[in-house]
Formats: sequence, structure tokens, C-alpha cells
Amino acid sequence: MSFLNFDSCVFMAPMAGITDAPWRKILSSLGGGNLISEMAAVNAIQRQNPKSYQIANVKDESYPVVVQLVGNDAELFSEAVKLVADLGAKSIDINMGCPVKKIVNNNSGSALMKDMVLASQIIEAAVKASKLKVSVKFRKGWDNEHVNAVPFAKMCEESGAAYLTVHGRTRSQGYSGKADWDIIKQVKENVKIPVIGNGDIDSPQKAKEMMLQSGVDGVMIGRAMLGNPWLLNRVHCFLQNGVETASPTVAGIKKMLLKHLHLLVDYYGEKAGMAISRKHVGWYVKSLYEAKKFREQYNKINSLADAEEVIEKYFTEIES
Repeated sequence: MSFLNFDSCVFMAPMAGITDAPWRKILSSLGGGNLISEMAAVNAIQRQNPKSYQIANVKDESYPVVVQLVGNDAELFSEAVKLVADLGAKSIDINMGCPVKKIVNNNSGSALMKDMVLASQIIEAAVKASKLKVSVKFRKGWDNEHVNAVPFAKMCEESGAAYLTVHGRTRSQGYSGKADWDIIKQVKENVKIPVIGNGDIDSPQKAKEMMLQSGVDGVMIGRAMLGNPWLLNRVHCFLQNGVETASPTVAGIKKMLLKHLHLLVDYYGEKAGMAISRKHVGWYVKSLYEAKKFREQYNKINSLADAEEVIEKYFTEIES
């Protein structure tokens, strides 16, 4: 099961501060699924801000990466798309769904669902800027009084988007409550281009349920992957050929945690890598014995050597 020029119908959701190069390297090593960058601001890319440029630069990665862009200026989108194409992007995704106040207050992310004229101009500019396929990720609507996912989807299609991703929550919901899969179904029924469903997928079975219930062409998995990078490939294998792969063992979690830690330190340097690792380590061990106590201990550590030591000790205690 796949569409367009993707090898899988399963997508990793772009998540700021999470879906970076080390994370993508881990997911690629585990198997199937499509990889997406963190969102990169078009204005920051245009002025080659080091952090944003690093996010957008995927040319040294040996696997395809969709690069997600966010902003509110059609001309800057055009320039950013050209640059990102040169930096190795497989395709472009435009963020029109982020609910975070800082993004929304800049008239970006889900704020664009309230300005379909500007949203259309941005999509058209991105499509014209390169030969790369352009997708749009958006939400059910701004709030329950302004649910406009279907007309918004039609506008995206008319503006040249190659495919769409719909998160079944409004901006006002953020990530709370239950995702509305019915609105995703309505979008699918009203456009001719492929649609990816996003929201509440935390298992291969849930992914299959969404596919059947909404008729979407693919699924996107976000927060359920935190501390669980195996999930992307597990969903891919289940949807592709019905194979249910096993959940990771405690030994497998330890091995992956250490691998992720080393990748973070290699990529960001020891100081920054250790700081970033704290949230990931917390997610990896969240369901294990004395997880809270271990997290508190780990969060005080600043060196790779000390981190390896406490991880080894913690998992030895669990396995003994």
C-alpha cells in the first residue's frame, strides 16, 4: 500500500524538537514509513538562520525526507521551497495546522485556516517554485464553531496541493479530547487527491481502523511514537501485509535508548545532546519499573559517560 512516489502509506508526524535527524536515522534503521522534518520557518530559512537551515538541510541523509515549512508570506515560501529543494527534500509539506500560540500569533500554522485567500496564495507559490510535490497539513478547523476542513481541503486541491494531511482536532482542542475521524472521512470524500488521516493512532490496529472508517490513503502517527520509534514500522508492516511485529523487549528498549543517546551527542555535541536526551529517555522508560525515580536521577546528569553508567545500572536492576 502506497501512493504517489512514496514507498509506504504510513507517515511520521512532524514534531518540533523531536523529529530531528537523529530521530529519523533511528526510524530509517527500523524499516518502513515516511520521514518528515521538524517544521522550519520560511523567514528563518531565507536568512539562513543556523538552526532553521540545519532543520531544512537533509541532503546528507541516505533516505527520503519530506521537509515541512511554516510561515505566512507567499514570496518567502517560494524562496524557501527553492532552497529546500537544493537541500535534498523529497517533497514539501506546508504547516497549516500547528496550534501553538507563538506560531498562531504570527498568522501561521492553524491561523491560516481563517484566511483561505492567503493560504491559497502560499500553496500556489510553493507549487510554482519547484518540481517537488507540495502537501498541506491542517486541522478540522479553528474551533467547533468554525469547522471548515472540507472547504479548506477543496481550496488546497484547487491551489495545486498533491496530497493532504488532516488532523481530526480543532485548533482550540490542541491535542486534547478525541480526534474526529468523521471529518477526515468527509475531506476524503470531497477531494480527488490522496488524503492522510492524523489523530489518535497508537497501534497498528488503530491505523487499520482509521483506514477502513475514513477511507484515507494513508495515516500519520505523532505522539504515540514518543519513546516508541518501533511503532512506525509496526504500522507499516501491518497495513502492508497484515504482519504483526512484536513490541520491543526491555533489552530492546535499552539498546535503542543508548543508540538514540549517542546519535544526539554526535549530532548536537555532548552538552546540547545530553540536554535534549532527557525528554527522550523519559519517554523510553515511561512504562518501566521506577521510571519516575530514574528520570529524576537522569535529569541531573550532564556527561555521556555518566549517562551510560546510570542507564546500565537501571536496566541491570530491571532485568535481574
